[in-house]
Amino acid sequence: MPSFARHIFVCTNQRSADDPRGSCSLLGSEALHAKFKQETKRLNLKNVVRANKAGCLDHCAQGPSVVVYPEGVWYTVRSEADVTEIMERHVMRGEIVTRLIMPDHPAPSKLPPLPL
Repeated sequence: MPSFARHIFVCTNQRSADDPRGSCSLLGSEALHAKFKQETKRLNLKNVVRANKAGCLDHCAQGPSVVVYPEGVWYTVRSEADVTEIMERHVMRGEIVTRLIMPDHPAPSKLPPLPL
């Protein structure tokens, strides 16, 4: 079993469309999770990075919620282009994608690059 350097948790929580708490699944998080998995393969990170589905991360009202560990960086991810940017900048180069940082979850100013 490989030891992963980073885990990406994508909220795939489902709620009804009228729920005031929101629903990441209704906002396309399933497709975003699939894109994270696709990017992991494209970047040849299959044994280094794991993209996981997660239940509710308690931030559905802010849009599709994603958290990257071990750094604990929280992102609001709205498009497949956002996924690619997180994978190429955060995961590969250790750069925070500041425009996607979730409010009230400040991230460290610098991350270590992925150990390859």
